[in-house]
Amino acid sequence: MSATSTLVTDEHFRYIAKRTRGDDAFLKDLKAAAAAAGMPAIWISPEQASLMQILLKAARAKEVIEVGTLAGYSAIAMARALPPDGRVRTIEINDAFADFAEAWISKSDVAGRATVHRGPGLQVLPNFETDSADAAFLDADKTNYPGYLKESLRIVRKGGLIMVDNAFAFGQLLDERPTDREVPAVREFNEIMAKERRVHAIIAPIGDGLWVGVKE
Repeated sequence: MSATSTLVTDEHFRYIAKRTRGDDAFLKDLKAAAAAAGMPAIWISPEQASLMQILLKAARAKEVIEVGTLAGYSAIAMARALPPDGRVRTIEINDAFADFAEAWISKSDVAGRATVHRGPGLQVLPNFETDSADAAFLDADKTNYPGYLKESLRIVRKGGLIMVDNAFAFGQLLDERPTDREVPAVREFNEIMAKERRVHAIIAPIGDGLWVGVKE
């Protein structure tokens, strides 16, 4: 027993990754095809996918919303954690990315359990009914995270999950001179999330930092 926390290092991350369920052949092929298509390799890590799947299973989630589809990797991973009648509604603003994701979802083992909605997140989310989801995963442009959170808190039921990616701002959260233009937006959102009384949340040091919260 210890009153202090162990500092998580790169070695710890590698240790965790080696002992966590990784990608199967289908997801590896998806990533290879996405790279060949010139898509940015910014999907979540396999260990983060596993954590999210565990959380969704523990919450017995059936309805999930996602902002930021990209290649469809996370949508497929989350759909695999849902029951046969479950569904992921994922939002993508880029038509080329949406086309790619739809193609790979259609030939996956969860075809029919994930639907791509096209358009800006803040335009699509208002079309979803209040209390119509059990979980939300935000992984899109960081400037609009506060707006995505506001809509997610309306859409996700009480007791549902709120998950938000990139809390560590691409590894530059604590840098004095960050090079990524979205770092300030992540820092601002982290403070918003920390003070949001409707969500009991914590940053899990997996991937690039994952906010995990329960709507109260």
